Amino acid sequence: MHPVNDAYALWLVSVICEIWFALSWILDQFPKWLPIDRETYLDRLSLRYEKEGQPSQLSPVDIFVSTVDPLKEPPLVTANTVLSILAVDYPVDKVSCYVSDDGAAMLTFEALSETSEFARKWVPFCKKFNIEPRAPEFYFAQKIDYLKDKVLPSFVKERRAMKREYEEFKVRINALVAKAQKVPEEGWTMQDGTPWPGNNVRDHPGMIQVFLGQSGGHDTDGNELPRLVYVSREKRPGFNHHKKAGAMNALVRVSAVLTNAPYLLNLDCDHYINNSKALRESMCFMMDPLLGKRVCYVQFPQRFDGIDKNDRYANRNTVFFDINMKGLDGIQGPIYVGTGCVFRRQALYGYDAPKTKKPPTRTCNCWPKWCCCGCCCGGRKKKKKTNNPKSELKKRNSRKADAGGHVPVCALEGIEEGIEGIESENVALMSEQKLEKKFGQSPVFVASTLLENGGTLKSASPASLLKEAIHVISCGYEDKTEWGKEVGWIYGSVTEDILTGFKMHCHGWRSIYCIPSRPAFKGSAPINLSDRLHQVLRWALGSIEIFLSRHCPLWYGYGGGLKWLERLSYINATVYPWTSIPLLAYCTLPAVCLLTGKFITPELSNVASLWFLSLFICIFATSILEMRWSGVGIDEWWRNEQFWVIGGVSAHLFAVFQGLLKVLAGVDTNFTVTSKAGDDEDFSELYAFKWTTLLIPPTTLLIINLIGVVAGISNAINNGYESWGPLFGKLFFAFWVIVHLYPFLKGLLGRQNRTPTIIIVWSILLASIFSLLWVRIDPFLAKSDGPVLEECGLDCN
Repeated sequence: MHPVNDAYALWLVSVICEIWFALSWILDQFPKWLPIDRETYLDRLSLRYEKEGQPSQLSPVDIFVSTVDPLKEPPLVTANTVLSILAVDYPVDKVSCYVSDDGAAMLTFEALSETSEFARKWVPFCKKFNIEPRAPEFYFAQKIDYLKDKVLPSFVKERRAMKREYEEFKVRINALVAKAQKVPEEGWTMQDGTPWPGNNVRDHPGMIQVFLGQSGGHDTDGNELPRLVYVSREKRPGFNHHKKAGAMNALVRVSAVLTNAPYLLNLDCDHYINNSKALRESMCFMMDPLLGKRVCYVQFPQRFDGIDKNDRYANRNTVFFDINMKGLDGIQGPIYVGTGCVFRRQALYGYDAPKTKKPPTRTCNCWPKWCCCGCCCGGRKKKKKTNNPKSELKKRNSRKADAGGHVPVCALEGIEEGIEGIESENVALMSEQKLEKKFGQSPVFVASTLLENGGTLKSASPASLLKEAIHVISCGYEDKTEWGKEVGWIYGSVTEDILTGFKMHCHGWRSIYCIPSRPAFKGSAPINLSDRLHQVLRWALGSIEIFLSRHCPLWYGYGGGLKWLERLSYINATVYPWTSIPLLAYCTLPAVCLLTGKFITPELSNVASLWFLSLFICIFATSILEMRWSGVGIDEWWRNEQFWVIGGVSAHLFAVFQGLLKVLAGVDTNFTVTSKAGDDEDFSELYAFKWTTLLIPPTTLLIINLIGVVAGISNAINNGYESWGPLFGKLFFAFWVIVHLYPFLKGLLGRQNRTPTIIIVWSILLASIFSLLWVRIDPFLAKSDGPVLEECGLDCN
């Protein structure tokens, strides 16, 4: 309402930017209205489901580990993740680990074979001495007193022997990696002399290998080990394989055929189980008799190793995981973040959440009978017939399942002819053809989807089940089905995690956020700024894809089970990259003001100044309250603010343009997998600088703001005392930009020997251009608003 007339364009840009920032801030506050903390009681879980002298009643869990490139994701990292899974504190007959190798690498296969052999010694050692964590690399690297709470005299001797065994295991893995550096001309061959089926990464058959199972999977003490299965889905030219989402859907089908646990845990290859009781933590919610039936997944926060205490690039994402996600848990639940998440299998199949039973209406005994009939009973509406064939199907089918949760089908051949025991009773609800249209042409898999409590076919032989498992990971299996549309991980975005969780919430499910006192899972963060920016670029591009798709939260899923506050949180998760455009403009304005001598803020009255000050204090107080409640330190909050600007003017900006190109012009962008390991010695690689185009915008902003500061101060010195007052306001904005970009500047200049030459050349070029611009506007001449006096020939003295 108070425009700056002599700098109207600059003022208008600043007002538009401020309005956008205000809207995005409000959108960010809505999902934080009901923050909650949860606490689990594992002893009560054991009392209910693990009674002494009886078999454990805890539900089985299938655990998925996904990997692609063994050179970017070292086999030793994957091996540690698998070992932590096999040693988890959970009944061994109820744990199955599936490793998806989407790169069909013989290196990964052989490393997994070595891992299965080492697990026979490692698992009993972990369980005997109850050690944490159960990933050997991280257990032996701990700088703590490892004898604390240990009472068995043999512990020191056995630990020393196990450490030697692990070092020999590492040498064997390193030998495999060294061997894999040079690919033979004829391709890899297996130990029996046959060619490795995955020599052509883009054209190979499906591969499944059961390393540890119920037949031969025993440790050195003779105890059974959890099942370990290697899976590499079929790849053929001309098929869209949908990257990670397609690999996860293949694992869903394979696991349904082989084990069919009712719950699934998915982990990245670098996210090991740090808390051996993590599965029990999730079961406290999933198996809760009151809440559990409506829970689609339990999400754990991501915690990371290999980050120094300063966390210059906000790799820990503490504000998101400890403030935002807790707030979402009070509404309908946290969004799915791609790893460390325990799913209900039935929710992944695209079914609606069960309806909540309303408590019976109170009948009033104090009123006459005719009043009760007229008022109370008359108010009852005839219940509509639910159009959810799944619920009816499950009710009827549950009667037909035996006590062990197995389908009463005589043989695999009987299923191939039709699921007679189920179909005959439910032909009016859902025919076999409809099920196959939804889930694909696999009678065994279709039969498994009808079992809410899991279970497999007892009558089918392991060989026939393996044959069926190979069938469900073939390239054409998903054609003309609902996989990736309504079933499993949803396709259409590089951030399939957000989209998958969104679809579940639209079906009326709720999710849970669980933060155990000991972090459940730990992973490796990107090791330098370039990798970090590429990771953020991938997330932002996925959000843009969702925003420009039919699944945009602005218009998708109305009339379903999505609560309006949860919808606002998803809108916020897909809209945030667009903030990069006003942010870039706002970070450029201070330099423009200093170079031109204009200012975007009008002279404020005392009342307006008070309004501005009170608003600023309110926003600051809100942040302080959030931090105090969630336990986030002010240094972590400040790092998050800094990286919000760094990522906003680089990765988010590129994501907007790449997203528009991809959706509107069909120009696809390929992403490289971020490195999962580096040299941890003094974090030497953490701040290594690698050239990438993402570094251009923040470099430019730094240069023009630094030049602007020099120009403004020079101008004030040249124009006298009165020009210093307006200068401080301009300098405040410029320093705001420079301080937020300071970690970037420190990374750019902190290691001169590693700064790429192209950055120096580019910076000098930009500095020269803006210096010439500064000289062009005559900064050294005194500026006066009075009339121009010409010599008139009169002696005024």
